[in-house]
Amino acid sequence: MSDPTTSTATAPDVEFPARLRLAIARMARRLRQEAGTDLGPSGTAALATIERHGPLAPSELADREQIKRPTATRILARLGELGLVDRIPDPGDRRCAIVSISPEGRALLRSLRQRKTAYLATRLRELPPEDVRALERAADVLEGMLEAEGSERGGGRA
Repeated sequence: MSDPTTSTATAPDVEFPARLRLAIARMARRLRQEAGTDLGPSGTAALATIERHGPLAPSELADREQIKRPTATRILARLGELGLVDRIPDPGDRRCAIVSISPEGRALLRSLRQRKTAYLATRLRELPPEDVRALERAADVLEGMLEAEGSERGGGRA
């Protein structure tokens, strides 16, 4: 496939990636709307990362989320205010804290995931079987692309 950044790229080489990007972005936005939370995508992503990889120091969260440390600190403060994470002293350095997901945070993620999955399941039931199979294949391809990118970056974002 051609590099879409070169001037010799043909229209389909640029049009399809742009269309795919837009479709993925619109679906992600629709799923966030379905979730019905004011937490926002950054807070939700951070909470999911803490659930999966925690407990974490703020610097570890920043690295995993590929954000700056002050941004991670602000997100963690908001999650803490909402009772979604627990702060405990870092056993290796009592001057610092590490965060873990609270039971409330775990329950919120479970609820968000259930609502998003229910929305998708409803929409998938409306599609003909061949479209569902095409989306299953597309999911496999997208997951493969993300896994390859993660291994190229040494683990990447979870």
